[in-house]
Amino acid sequence: MRKNVVAGNWKMNTNLKEGIHLATEVKKGLAIQPQKCDVILGVPFTHLAAVVDAVEGSDIKVAAEDCASEAKGAYTGEVSAEMVASTGAKLVILGHSERRAYFGETSEILAKKVRLALDNGLGVIFCIGEKLEEREAEQHFNVVETQVKEALFDLSEEDFRKIILAYEPVWAIGTGKTATSDQAQEIHAHIRKVVADKYGEQVAEDTTILYGGSCNAGNAHELFSKPDVDGGLIGGASLAAEKFLPIVEAFL
Repeated sequence: MRKNVVAGNWKMNTNLKEGIHLATEVKKGLAIQPQKCDVILGVPFTHLAAVVDAVEGSDIKVAAEDCASEAKGAYTGEVSAEMVASTGAKLVILGHSERRAYFGETSEILAKKVRLALDNGLGVIFCIGEKLEEREAEQHFNVVETQVKEALFDLSEEDFRKIILAYEPVWAIGTGKTATSDQAQEIHAHIRKVVADKYGEQVAEDTTILYGGSCNAGNAHELFSKPDVDGGLIGGASLAAEKFLPIVEAFL
């Protein structure tokens, strides 16, 4: 049975003190309300160990926002999957559209990162999504299908089950634009069929697929009510507990 998940992605925001405070506020807020979803905080590398400590005693899991495509070596400034795991983090976000667009990450690079993350005991939130021109050309189904197949379909069924997929239309990230709940449902259902065609209906049914792209307290309940939308990967609204917690409550 697949899990409902709300994951924050802080991106390059908050200094260490601010990050610890934010994580603590989220922990406090979750302590006074029942949860019907898993909560994940994706935080900068500098924050990982401290935020793991800050949320200790709760069910919150901590994720890195990326990891290197090499295991170790002379890669100044890179952070390996092994390093991420050593902080106590449980997951890593890979394939975010900003990484693809600004840092040239290809499916080949991402496949290497996924393998290293899994080999080091990390779960993966794997992001997929189309650009505006691809949506307007009605290529969005093909784009997300290719992204999934090229980076993930060499995985065994056992390893694929450690993947959370996050559909994020690039045209909706940080723009205030959001896919309608029907648009989100349509492409989430397509993604699930792509998984089913490779790994079978049961694996597809068990796979969590999140929506990312200007999801907030105002639209979360409608988005999450759709049968193939299992939660959200939350950007800007994850940077304040009073904005993030109501999204978690959308499942109540």
